[in-house]
Amino acid sequence: MKLANALSQRSELQTRIRQLEVRLNNNAQVQEGEQPAEDPVELLKELEEDYARLEELISAINFTNNYTKVDNKFTLADLLARRDCMRGRLSALRNFLSNASALVRRHSASEIKVKSTVNVRQLQKQVDGLSKDLRELEETIQEKNWTTELM
Repeated sequence: MKLANALSQRSELQTRIRQLEVRLNNNAQVQEGEQPAEDPVELLKELEEDYARLEELISAINFTNNYTKVDNKFTLADLLARRDCMRGRLSALRNFLSNASALVRRHSASEIKVKSTVNVRQLQKQVDGLSKDLRELEETIQEKNWTTELM
């Protein structure tokens, strides 16, 4: 099985588990004399099976990510960590840039003038460069996901 297929299955299982949890909660109580719409015991059994399969998948995915080398330098796990940190940096920079470049309208010359504390143009170039780097990193990760066999 390819790593990409395992990632897809993991996502589907996580969605199914969330849905099972909702169904379980919806059938946790009934009015006296009534029957639940679904058997909670069966739902619990399905939930347990899905969590067991999810654990197997996550373990195999993590193992594969830890031992799959990219360009004989970094592991796939290294690239995933880098990607997550790049996303965080970009989010923080974009939010800051949005605040730094916000226009403040003055109704008269006597009102307090507000100006940016940073060079917005320079920061925007930095954000654009990071965005490009992130895009390229995600392409590398996706390529490995589709060409790497699950270990």
